[in-house]
Amino acid sequence: MEQPIKVLAIGRNEEIMTVLHRLLNAKEQRTGVTVTTDAEAVAACQQETFDIILFCAGVTPQEAAALTAKLRALQPRAVITRHFGGGSGLLENEIQNALAQRQ
Repeated sequence: MEQPIKVLAIGRNEEIMTVLHRLLNAKEQRTGVTVTTDAEAVAACQQETFDIILFCAGVTPQEAAALTAKLRALQPRAVITRHFGGGSGLLENEIQNALAQRQ
């Protein structure tokens, strides 16, 4: 059996991140970790290897740029991208596009 795809999602709105956590973990072939602070994101990247890192609701472009440099140093193989919301269909497409970038 293949290893599940590991996704880290970083956002500022706890309610949205709760929903995103459920969506990310709804598929057997994927596991998701959601965090709401930069410190939690860095800590998660120090503890686990992620395939995809998503910036979600509430993370400004400036915050994303600053955090990308830190996360890239910890997770050089991860695809780092923005999640634009809009439900599980869009999330699934964003994950598939990120996986295609890895290959």
